[in-house]
Amino acid sequence: MLEPVDELRWSAPELDLRAPLLVTAFEGLFDVGGAATGAVQSLRNGPTVALGEIDADPFFDFTERRPMVRVADDGRQVIDWPENRIDALPLPEDSRDLVLLEGVEPHLLWRTFSSAVASVAERVGAAMVVTLGAMIAEIPHTRPPTITGSTTDPDLARAMRLDQPSYQGPTGVIGVLHQHLEEVGIPAVSLRASVPHYVSGSPNPKASRALLERFERITGVRTRWSDLDAEAREWEARVNEAMADDGDIVHYVRRLEERFDQRAQADMPDADDLAAEFERFLRHQDDTDD
Repeated sequence: MLEPVDELRWSAPELDLRAPLLVTAFEGLFDVGGAATGAVQSLRNGPTVALGEIDADPFFDFTERRPMVRVADDGRQVIDWPENRIDALPLPEDSRDLVLLEGVEPHLLWRTFSSAVASVAERVGAAMVVTLGAMIAEIPHTRPPTITGSTTDPDLARAMRLDQPSYQGPTGVIGVLHQHLEEVGIPAVSLRASVPHYVSGSPNPKASRALLERFERITGVRTRWSDLDAEAREWEARVNEAMADDGDIVHYVRRLEERFDQRAQADMPDADDLAAEFERFLRHQDDTDD
């Protein structure tokens, strides 16, 4: 049992969640093109139930990210603070439910913030935490975004065909969170989309779609990733149009395409096999806990 965290504001109704997966995404360093937060926002289009939030006050320097004031429909002024909200997404047609934690990477007290996320996982009875992220890479916008999956758990890495972390260098709150989850014994997986560096500033629904597709492939939990098909096509068409008159960029993208195609794997693990391995791993975890 983890220690209670004062920063966690819980307003949840009584819900009978079935060993849910806690899915997180945070706007910031590892959310290039809004791909990770965009993926969670797409999931929120389902019938979500508000559970609570992590209080913004201890975690943000409000001179760095100022709250926004707006006039509501009734004429009152309302202040919107940086938000890390928690919602349940019941999925009666699947074997598990989802809990979504999406918001903004905090400026301060990352270890305390990680403890709050771990408390959310414990409170909802999460079987696993899945963090979504996105980073810039030398890949073409015309190809499927590359998704990198990793976990510090060697058994989970084998079961789900994931890498174990090898990155060294500056990290974000996701790196701190994964270390904390490992310390308290909560299984966790990181899924990261690669976003073309030359179009990294605009929202990237193609990368959000790829994150959801890989999440579904691994877990077997349906995400309706195909709902983003039209947005992804429109995004790619806009990028094509914007670069059409710049011969240097067109040539550069063609070279990226050739390099990408040479590296592309011909075979991917079967989705049903991955989902079955995932369920076997979680059942083994449950038996070990018992």
